[in-house]
Formats: sequence, structure tokens, C-alpha cells
Amino acid sequence: MNWRITWLVVSHVIGVGLGWWLAFRRGDLTGGLIALFVMAAVAVSWLVWDNFLGYRVMRWMRRGMPDPLPWAPNLWGEVVEVSRRNQRRMTRKTQEAEEKLQVFLEALQASPIGVVLLDEVGRMEWFNLVASEHFGFNGPSDFGQHIINLVRDPQFVKYWVQQQTGNGVVIPGRTHTAQRPVRLTVQFFPYGQGKRLLLSRDVTAVEQSERMRRDFVANVSHEIRTPLTVLSGFVETMQSLPLSAEESGRYLELMAQQAHRMQGLVQDLLMLSSLEGSPHPDLSERVDMASLIRQCVDDASALSEVLAVDAGEPAHRIRAEILAPDAQLAGSRAEVQSAISNLLSNAVRYTPFGGEVVASLRLLPDGGMQVAVRDSGPGIAREHLPRVTERFYRVDRSRSRETGGTGLGLAIVKHIAQRHGAQLLIDSEIGCGSTFALDFPEQRTYDPDAPNAVQRPQESESAPVAAPDVPL
Repeated sequence: MNWRITWLVVSHVIGVGLGWWLAFRRGDLTGGLIALFVMAAVAVSWLVWDNFLGYRVMRWMRRGMPDPLPWAPNLWGEVVEVSRRNQRRMTRKTQEAEEKLQVFLEALQASPIGVVLLDEVGRMEWFNLVASEHFGFNGPSDFGQHIINLVRDPQFVKYWVQQQTGNGVVIPGRTHTAQRPVRLTVQFFPYGQGKRLLLSRDVTAVEQSERMRRDFVANVSHEIRTPLTVLSGFVETMQSLPLSAEESGRYLELMAQQAHRMQGLVQDLLMLSSLEGSPHPDLSERVDMASLIRQCVDDASALSEVLAVDAGEPAHRIRAEILAPDAQLAGSRAEVQSAISNLLSNAVRYTPFGGEVVASLRLLPDGGMQVAVRDSGPGIAREHLPRVTERFYRVDRSRSRETGGTGLGLAIVKHIAQRHGAQLLIDSEIGCGSTFALDFPEQRTYDPDAPNAVQRPQESESAPVAAPDVPL
């Protein structure tokens, strides 16, 4: 701007000087006036033209500097070029910043932790998909909503009002139910100018593992304390009182039963520990399933006869139902035998004397193999089915102790099934018996007569329940 004003003043000075020289030094008044007018007209014309070019450039810049570029010679052309270069540089920086922001937002979306950005008063500016699942947000319609309007848990509201940071609270998730609990830990962190960052994390599995750990310690302590108390009592009795040979023999027999019970508990715990710490069975070993099931049935029959003689009752009717006599399984014979034996042992112990127990083997339509143990026992209520594979979980504690069970048999079966890629299915109803089935996948099944596999029967109205995949 200054240079244009300077040029205008200089042109007028030159015009005035030339007119004065012509009018007073040469005596040509008319020529001097004409020279003065011409110089003033040239200066004004140039200023008008320059302002016109400046107006075009300014209008182009206000419109966002689109193509094509305005025609502007001399200095205004340089202004256009510099502005265009600056625009390109700023556009490039903006694109780079947007790309970085997009990568950052994608990283937050991929985070397993719920993230919510809140403004100074608590309105939501942004949240990721995990937070949407945790709290039931609907984006982007919920953007701008106050967090308290959407998360109304009393503990959360109290935590928000107290403006605490760092020390979070645990609240139920959106899909929380008594049957399938969902627990969330929520924390606030300040950032920026009065804004806050809300982080949520699903701690359901952690709480379940902690609960199972506490239950495990408590159950082990209880299971060991009971026989130890009995043993201690008998030892004190035998030390302090004179007993006859018959009484001593009876006490020693009871002590042996309690010691045998503790020995079985320790053996089951050691087996679970061994299963957890060893690699999964490979596909190199093949197990003849028909002969293995017959062997397990013979062992279960022997157990039934011993229990029946002691109780003065008829033994159970135990038989094998082999529909795939040549079927072989790729896996550990010892582990599979332990799983089938546990299922048969449970069936014998919980089925009334004289009842029927059937161990079956058949091929599945998908090429897999199923080993099932069916009994005519009292059955299990369906609300207990999802938990019967937990360690020490008992449907009827008194009944379990009467039969001598440790509460770990089904946990061992479930773990062995997982190690072989199998699924444990449980179908039971009160008064109608129970069926425990192990469905092994096709890749672990071998049978030369696979094309003639027996088809899966029609499902009953009460479908089997798959044992949940929880830590054992």
C-alpha cells in the first residue's frame, strides 16, 4: 500500500514541477497546465488500474483461491503466486494432520478399552465402539449428550459429582444380568482446558477368575479340613481311651476311608495341574475307541459291584453301545480314558442301584466322533448345568460326599475335552436321567467306514447345554 501512495505523490510532484517549469521558465502557461493535467491523469489512471487488479486478487482469495488463477501482472501476480504456494502448503499440512488424527482415532477404535471424550461440562464429544457396547451409546446421535443422561448408575453419578480422578468405580454393564454378569471399571482423567477423558474396561473375567480362585482355596481347605478333623478325632480317641480290637478295627477302617478320600482329592488336583502345564496332545497317537470304551465299562461295572455289595443292593446295568467299531481318535489314550472313566464313575455313583448306564460311540454327520454316557439317574436341574464343570461345584453337597466324589471329575473331563478340541455337551432333566457327550472334531477322527457314519438323531425339546469355556 505504501509504495502505491508514494508512486502517486511522486507522479504528482513530477507533474507539478514540469508544469511550473513550462509555465514560468518558458512562459508557456497552457503547456504547463496540459503537462500537469496529463501527469495527474496518468497517475490516477494507474492507481485505478492497480486497485482494480487488487480487487480481483482479493475477491479470488476470499473465494478460497480456486482455479483458474486471476490474471494479475507485476506485483499482484507475485502476490497470487505466493498465496497459492501458501495455500498448497497449508492444505498439505491439514491433510497430514487429518491423516494422523484418523490413525489415532482408528487406534482408539481398536482399543479393548472404552474411550469417551467429554467437554468442560460433561457433554460427549466422541466415543469409540467399545464404549458404545459398554454403555449402549448410539453415535453420532448421542454426541453432545451429557454423560449423566445416558449413564445413570448411582455409583457412577456419585463418582461424577465428586469429581474424583484415578480411583475408578465398578458398575454393571449395559447387558448385565444375574445369569450373565457384566462388570465395568470406570475412571476419569483430566486433560486440556477443563475436559475429561472417560475410560471403561470390562473386568467380568477378572472378577470371575478372582471369585473362582477364592472359591477354589475355600473349597480345597474345606475338603481337606473335614477328613483331617475326622482323623484327628479318631487318633485322639484311640490314644486316650482303651478300645477293644473290634472298636479299633472299625475306627481304623473309618480313618482309612478319610485318608483314601484325601488321596483321591490330591490325585485329582495333581491331574488338573498336569493337564494345565503340559502341551496339547498331537495327532500322532491313535486310540482304538471301541476297546477303550469297553475297558472303561468293565471298570465301571466292577465299581458298581463293590458299591452294591457294601449297600446290599443290586448292581447297575452297565453296557457299551458301539456304533463305530473301527473308529480311532488322534490324541492321548490316558487322558481320554480318564475322561470316560470319570463320566462313568459319576453315572454309577449318582444313579440309584439297579439303574441303567450306557456308554456309546458313534460318528457324527460332520465327520467327527461322539462319546456319550447316558444314565437313568435323578437328573440335574437346568439352572445347574452351566456350572457343573466348575471345580468343587456340587448340585447336592451331602449326596456328593456320600458317594465319595471330590467335585473335580467334570472339571477334569472339561479340560481334557478342550485339550483335544472337543466340546462337552450336557443334557439333563429332573427325573429323566442325564447324558454327558464329548464331540470330537473331524481332524482328530479316523474311521475307514466314515461314509457309512450314523446320522445324528433328532434333537429333543430340551437341547443339550454346552459347558461354558471358563478357566478350570
